[in-house]
Amino acid sequence: MASARESGRLKDANQKRILDEAARRRRMRKALEALEQDNFHDDPHADLVMSKKVPKFQETLESRGGRRKKARSAEYYKQRFRKTFAQLVEEDQNYNPDPPNYMSAQAPPSKVPERHFCAVCGFTSNYKCIPCGARYCSVEALRRADHPPKESYRMCKI
Repeated sequence: MASARESGRLKDANQKRILDEAARRRRMRKALEALEQDNFHDDPHADLVMSKKVPKFQETLESRGGRRKKARSAEYYKQRFRKTFAQLVEEDQNYNPDPPNYMSAQAPPSKVPERHFCAVCGFTSNYKCIPCGARYCSVEALRRADHPPKESYRMCKI
């Protein structure tokens, strides 16, 4: 059953012609003549510039100008040349040496008592941890902070 099917490559190998030396020389000469014929004329694409920015039909390379820079937004320069608070205060002093400026502006102490906020969630706090002094708004916030019980005098994690 396997002998009924034959490979196509084997058939082609058996049918190949064996060329003598003269036939080989003729084929080689014909191939060289075809190459010479093809290379005889000037290449029409020899002066093409391969670039992504190929000029349009109505403009030349000279009229195009140089490479265009990528436009940068104001946000880029804000990030690149940002100033620290100390630099801004010094700049303000140089521009406005006479009062009122940042250094001369003062506010009187507040008449309202200081507000206290929870160290866990940020809400206003009414309670304070005795060992560590951290403020919390409820027992639930104290549990969420993995705070140790009151009997323990080790350092708190808040």
